[in-house]
Amino acid sequence: MQDIGGRGDAALLLLARLALAALMLGGAAQKALSPGDAMALLAERGLPQALVWPALAYDAAAGVALVLGWRMRPLALSLAVYCAFTSWFHFKPEDPWQMTIFVKNWAIAGGCCALAVAGAGPWRLGRRG
Repeated sequence: MQDIGGRGDAALLLLARLALAALMLGGAAQKALSPGDAMALLAERGLPQALVWPALAYDAAAGVALVLGWRMRPLALSLAVYCAFTSWFHFKPEDPWQMTIFVKNWAIAGGCCALAVAGAGPWRLGRRG
């Protein structure tokens, strides 16, 4: 069944945005409530632990922007790069759980690329008409 440009497509784009927003907002909450976990991942890669705070801010801002559908294409592309970069923290072939997160981050990056192409859909902030 094809629904190009119809309400079904609009609903699916909103659902995609909300699912990604839940992930980003959850990541922000996790960093806020237990920053030590993220700091340990940063330290393992030789990066300053204080980077947890801008990462938390980015996660929170991206989550809100996804909910609102604000500047979707640049946001989705930045999220794709962010997810691809942060997958590096989880590349630990000896740990199946970390490798699952590594692959998940690449899958999310792919979804973000698709959202960048599709756009936010009609149910977004700043909709005209």
